[in-house]
Amino acid sequence: MRIALILIALSLAACGRQAVRASEKKFLADQVMVFDDDPHDSAAQEHVRTNREGAAGGKGAGGGGCGCN
Repeated sequence: MRIALILIALSLAACGRQAVRASEKKFLADQVMVFDDDPHDSAAQEHVRTNREGAAGGKGAGGGGCGCN
């Protein structure tokens, strides 16, 4: 019983330790992996947000170096 628990713990600890190879990255960048269901709806929502906030871009990472966030 103790050996079985040790084997289970080791197998769970080993999960997720493999890096993604360069040849597999094209599958991760596939359109199916995008969270947006409808790109037109996302673009419309981004347009509304841009007009509401008075800011354009910055959808990825925050900060522009001015210290205003």
